[in-house]
Amino acid sequence: MKTTITPNALAWSVWIGAFGMMPTNANAMHIMEGFLPPVWALTWWVLFIPFLVLSIRYLKRTVGQDSHKKVLIALCGAFIFVLSALKLPSVTGSCSHPTGVGLAVILFGFMVVPVLGAIALLFQALLLAHGGLTTLGANGMSMAVLAPMLGYWVWIGAKRLGLRRDIAVFLCAVVADLATYFVTSLQLGLAFPDPQAGVWGSVVKFVSVFMVTQVPIALAEGLLTVLIYDQLTKRSLITSQGVLR
Repeated sequence: MKTTITPNALAWSVWIGAFGMMPTNANAMHIMEGFLPPVWALTWWVLFIPFLVLSIRYLKRTVGQDSHKKVLIALCGAFIFVLSALKLPSVTGSCSHPTGVGLAVILFGFMVVPVLGAIALLFQALLLAHGGLTTLGANGMSMAVLAPMLGYWVWIGAKRLGLRRDIAVFLCAVVADLATYFVTSLQLGLAFPDPQAGVWGSVVKFVSVFMVTQVPIALAEGLLTVLIYDQLTKRSLITSQGVLR
């Protein structure tokens, strides 16, 4: 007897499983509560809010045009929550994690990600001691705005170049993952410039710390995103070109 996993069941199972992954400490890649100077925490919040408002409007319009997209949007949100809640220790003493934003970018475009990312970051800050409320604007800009935007451009560019679908999906997920860490390094470099080398010297130091473990994590996330995308295609939830049915 063949067992069929519906999108609703898959989305709920991902969300429920996420709450079993309680971290043992708060030393995660998300910039933690109170770590940024107030002026920088406020600056990133001010930059993030307009994208959040536009994303909410975009999400309402998308669901209004086709209510059947709710399930896939929920699946994308669960994917972001679970992957970004995973903390993998780095040999440098920090922690790294996947981001999961590539799937949402491919299916709905980057403007759906700010609200999904904000929800994931809010729950992680409140329930998992992962990130923080004052730093949610900074974490949102890195993981839910700038990185998805870059990943979307890569996705569009790869399709225009005629690359195979799986390669385009892989590149989008990998670039969005790595871009998150570069933006975070830039945020930390601006807030804590090196006394001798300045902002960019600090940025290079933060990037070198993150990239030791982030490169293999990004590659693994790219492969996972390809597998999930292929499953959605096989179940006829989307077409082979990424268009929602």
